[in-house]
Amino acid sequence: MHTAELALSLLLVVIIVVSLLSNVLVLICFLYNAEIRKQVPGLFILNLTFCNLLLSASSMPLTLYGVLSNAHPGGQIFCQVVGFLDTFLTTNSMLSMAALSIDRWVAVVFPLSYHSRIRHRDAVIALAYTWMHSLSFSVVAACLSWVGYHQLYASCTLCNGRAVNAKTQFAIYTMVLHSLTFLLVSVVLCVTYLKVLKVARFHCKRIDVITMQTLVLLVDIHPSVRQRCLEEQKRRRQRATRKISTFIGTFVVCFTPYVITRIVELFVTEPFNPYWGVLCKSLAYSKAACDPFVYSLLRHQYRKTCSDIINRLLKRSSQNGAGHQQENGKIGRAKEIVKDGEVEARPTN
Repeated sequence: MHTAELALSLLLVVIIVVSLLSNVLVLICFLYNAEIRKQVPGLFILNLTFCNLLLSASSMPLTLYGVLSNAHPGGQIFCQVVGFLDTFLTTNSMLSMAALSIDRWVAVVFPLSYHSRIRHRDAVIALAYTWMHSLSFSVVAACLSWVGYHQLYASCTLCNGRAVNAKTQFAIYTMVLHSLTFLLVSVVLCVTYLKVLKVARFHCKRIDVITMQTLVLLVDIHPSVRQRCLEEQKRRRQRATRKISTFIGTFVVCFTPYVITRIVELFVTEPFNPYWGVLCKSLAYSKAACDPFVYSLLRHQYRKTCSDIINRLLKRSSQNGAGHQQENGKIGRAKEIVKDGEVEARPTN
């Protein structure tokens, strides 16, 4: 095995483990916390988590097998089913990210009318559209036999037809697919989150004005306190920019190399480096490992839920340990009593 294959295999193993553990943790938090289940974004996060878990359990292990063995994983029908799932789950997860961005845009720009604009019924309709959108492209690819094992990506995914007219149709299909998924979601993410950033900066400026007016009125304030207030202003502005950059940046970094390679592959006859194809596919997979942290686990509500679950488990384990110690103590005292009784009952010479 070459060094590049070993490195890609280790990368895939890390992505699979992190993706499975983090998405399962998000699912546990969703089931544990009733407040999260009541929120409208919770439905989008649940759908995104569901897609990421299935992708981590189906497509990723087969790609790892393809990298390690350089062979076709399973039979043709099995690979077509996995390729169907790969197209469906990837498209569905992208559209779920777009739905989450629209939800946050409405929550920030229209905070007073958010609950009247975004309701659970609206979320269910949006999820139904994401499923229909994803199923339509996946079913078309499966019916036209455009899913199978792709040597460049070492995975069961979309692959070219052999005939010239089939290649033309496949090129049109691929362009439409990525235009209505990757490009559409990229535009939605940029528009919504940049508007959110604009509103956040506006509120930061208002807070900064109030803070500066307060500092001017407080003549006797210590210079260190004034410096801390100014540093907090700077951190507040950077925090908003960092969050928006994370939402948009992770999507672009993870999916752009794969999508560009897919499109360039349609018009270039020279073969690509297979390591580059697997690396692009691994980057696309890594989005499933990033999403739980970007959208869920780094939020205060999920962190608090995780800490509550850990504290509850530790408390239960400590109670069980104390119970075992108490039972062992009772058994030990009973043995001592029995031993003392035997000594007293023993006849003396």
